[in-house]
Amino acid sequence: MMRALLCTILLACAAACAQAAGPAHFAARPEVRAFIREMVEQHGFVQHELEYVFSRARREPAILEAIQPPAPPARRPWDAYRAIFVNDRHIRAGGEFWQAHARVLERAQRESGVPAEVIVSILGIETFYGRSTGRWRVVDALATLAFDYPPRAGFFRGELANYLRLARDSGIDVFSVRGSYAGAIGIPQFMPSSYLRYAVDFDGDGAVDLRASAADAIGSVANYLKQHGWQAGAPVIAAASVSGEGYKTFADGSVEPKHAAAELAKAGVRFDGVPAEARAALIELDNGDAPREYRLGLANFYVLTRYNRSSFYATAVADLAAALRAAFQPEGR
Repeated sequence: MMRALLCTILLACAAACAQAAGPAHFAARPEVRAFIREMVEQHGFVQHELEYVFSRARREPAILEAIQPPAPPARRPWDAYRAIFVNDRHIRAGGEFWQAHARVLERAQRESGVPAEVIVSILGIETFYGRSTGRWRVVDALATLAFDYPPRAGFFRGELANYLRLARDSGIDVFSVRGSYAGAIGIPQFMPSSYLRYAVDFDGDGAVDLRASAADAIGSVANYLKQHGWQAGAPVIAAASVSGEGYKTFADGSVEPKHAAAELAKAGVRFDGVPAEARAALIELDNGDAPREYRLGLANFYVLTRYNRSSFYATAVADLAAALRAAFQPEGR
């Protein structure tokens, strides 16, 4: 009797320890089982196959640490952020990528209206032109955030569902795909929902592959921006300076181009080359202890923020694109 009781206690302790450790036990959790039922009922999955997936998915504490927003003092100032991407290394490698894929980029620009240098810039900032696409298993990243990150659990459960659909419908091994800690995939770092909606087969091989096909990545970035309203031939951003106090009303953190340039000029914002009737946002770039920088973000700048909502990100894309255009431009452009 005592021996049986001891065995029971030891088994209970082992189970508790395993549950606390948590890396391979998503399948036993009630909320995961409910998610599996939804996937079976709504998307035609086989229950035991998903149970197998979640029995092997790992909870990654490091991802929960990485996803936390930095405290305000820890936020990198604009100059330091820009220097990470707009530098000789990125420009040189971007020129090599542009030259290697010049025909594909030319076709993408022709079909979408998105300049080649903007596409190259995005791929350079996202993954250094496909050389650094992420080390986390996407299923682990999305499961961890879907079930253990309450602030955005709904969003990540949706992305997890889309990833499982993508893997099933594309015949991809669900455990083979690696990406960012947030579950972004491939050379352009598309979330699964964007992969399903905007990724295109641009190399004509009958399959969409954002992990290995530079052509598919190029065409998909172009398609994403086009579908979000990119205006062919229109500017993205303009340098600006400010004076007085009136401009502060417009430096509200919004990236939406909702103010006429003439209205901003009356408030003390100075710029060149932007028509008075153009709609713009005043972009304020915090430099920590150094003076802030200002830009006018136009309609295409807003489109860039649909790819990544950070004004720092969109400005870096525009600046790197300008540097690439100045340093490397195929003949005839």
